[in-house]
Amino acid sequence: MPSYTYEARDAAGKTRRGVLEAGDPQQASVALAQKGFLVVSIDERSISGRNKAGKLGGRVPETELVMFTRQLATMIDAGLPLVQALSALTEQTTHKNFKPILVQVTSTIESGEPLSATLAKHGQVFDRLYVNMVKAGESGGVLAEILDRLASYLEATNKLKKKVKSSMAYPVIVSIMATIIVIFLLVKVIPVFEGIYKDFNAKLPAPTQLLIDVSHFIQNFWYIVLIGGGSLMFGFLKYIKSPGGRAWWDGFKLRVPVFGPLFQKIAISRFARTFAQLVRSGVPIIETLQIVAASSGNYKVEIATLEAQQAIEKGESIAPALAKHTIFPPMIIRMISAGESTGKVDQMLEKISDFYDSEIDATLSGFTALIEPLMIAVLGVVIGGIVVAMFMPIFKLHEIVSK
Repeated sequence: MPSYTYEARDAAGKTRRGVLEAGDPQQASVALAQKGFLVVSIDERSISGRNKAGKLGGRVPETELVMFTRQLATMIDAGLPLVQALSALTEQTTHKNFKPILVQVTSTIESGEPLSATLAKHGQVFDRLYVNMVKAGESGGVLAEILDRLASYLEATNKLKKKVKSSMAYPVIVSIMATIIVIFLLVKVIPVFEGIYKDFNAKLPAPTQLLIDVSHFIQNFWYIVLIGGGSLMFGFLKYIKSPGGRAWWDGFKLRVPVFGPLFQKIAISRFARTFAQLVRSGVPIIETLQIVAASSGNYKVEIATLEAQQAIEKGESIAPALAKHTIFPPMIIRMISAGESTGKVDQMLEKISDFYDSEIDATLSGFTALIEPLMIAVLGVVIGGIVVAMFMPIFKLHEIVSK
């Protein structure tokens, strides 16, 4: 019987991790639920403790997954048997990580196992949202429709990620270039000026002396700078991956001026779009909320969703359960409430996601227009300050000569 590593939360909200044996991921989820745990993630492991699917290869790009999903939906809708469709897609796939996974998926399907259970064994490519939507499509006899809807969802989320990354690329590149220029000035240019100023035999202005001292430190103890900087970065990344650090970091991102509202809109858009697709596909509400929480990308949204799930399990409606958490704006609560009363929750959630996507586009456009003059101003202050500090003794040359 296969073993599964899990991450879950108990009734007190504390994160629990461990290993259990079960026939498949669904049985493992049921076993954890019977213990009163809310499942965050489940991964199948081999005897050696490594993920079975992980032995097949590394990361698969989202574009490959979208293309596979869209083409599989088209083939099934055209009446092609599932095994033949998978075999054809396996033959035309050229990605080195994705192809062996599809080979194994096709082989398992031929042995009679359902598609959803087969995909669940490759969690590094097909997440819980993907598997549960496929399972809903199988049980409802609408697999082609669900796969087509799933491909549209993946395309929308991938498009949003690309927009955010492209907007962040400019400030990141400029920051790296500014750092390189500053290091060059400190290591190569300032020592030249220091040799000139030594002939003055006079006390240098404080900013100039500070730059010279910093230049000496970097030249003599560069290994300390590298090790110290690397250690700080490693420690920070390690901290924000821990439950406490992730809670602090995600909360901090929401409080940052300008960026905070953007991060909140991205999290809410992802929450609404994922929620809409799962509800529309017929996935049970409790399982839906668990998947939405795990894929939200923000700790505050995740915790709020899991707490709302507990309230819904006790008989509360979706809108009142979400209204207890300020991370969800009042507009969302009202629209979900209207959707519950009309039986169109999925449509309301889709409209919420579309609205926030347009808001994100507008915010990113304004951010792109604002960031260029802002970065120029920052560079001017930093590099201009260094240049002024270097030339300051020359500006006061008459005072130094007179002394």
